[in-house]
Amino acid sequence: MTNMEGFFYPRTATGQSSLIPSPPWYYSGDLLTVEYRTDPARVAELLPAPLELAPEDPGAVALIWADWQSCSGTREELLDPVRSQYKEAFVVVRCSFEGVTYSRCVYIWVDKDFAIARGMHQGYPKKLGSMWQTRPHPFSHAAPQVAPGGVFGATLAAGDRRLAQAVLTLREESPTNGFVNGHPMAHHRVYPGIEKGSPDAYAELIASGSSSFEAGPAYTGDVELELFASPTEELHRLEVQEVIGGYYRQVGVVWDGGTSLATLTSRADKQEAAR
Repeated sequence: MTNMEGFFYPRTATGQSSLIPSPPWYYSGDLLTVEYRTDPARVAELLPAPLELAPEDPGAVALIWADWQSCSGTREELLDPVRSQYKEAFVVVRCSFEGVTYSRCVYIWVDKDFAIARGMHQGYPKKLGSMWQTRPHPFSHAAPQVAPGGVFGATLAAGDRRLAQAVLTLREESPTNGFVNGHPMAHHRVYPGIEKGSPDAYAELIASGSSSFEAGPAYTGDVELELFASPTEELHRLEVQEVIGGYYRQVGVVWDGGTSLATLTSRADKQEAAR
């Protein structure tokens, strides 16, 4: 019998082909955040039991673009940039579980397979997409600065359709980078059963967050946000009713695991209990 190595698939005798290494994972990136309010009923649609709406500002949503560079503890990916650089856009709401408020990512698009694999482990519902955002640079010849007057654009597309676009003009420093994405994450890790019509083979509610966090100054400003309909996406259902604010910040994050909040009862268990 061969002893298979590797944190994630594919597992081999050496583990070299594994799509992602074991945590901790390190991230450095630029975040463009737009917060707005939508109909709380639309947020509730995305909160499976036992989660409930957050008691305060339940319709608040954050749409965040992130331009990341990431690596494992060896940092070897930084010298092979195709393995470290990726972009994503994700949608965060807030929810409540046993009286505690959590953030929850309800939609997320990335442009690399290793980011999708990490999302499977962390409970993020990642899909492939195309994300672009204006990059800052110290020299203004072809870039804005992270400072008052800087103008940043961001777009999101998936399945050949544009889903969202934003333009943010920085005005002043801000004490925060918004509030919607400011709690530990409450996510579901779900694996469907293999037999046709069978219940989920595994379902767990987990909480996680950064084990270490650093950030530069946060800036806020005037922001415009548009969402677009698509036959294969539902982001537009979280329609913009009121813009709360736009923010830009450069951050450094370490992720090193989470905790289990609940192992969820499968559909088969529920059916058996009802008999």
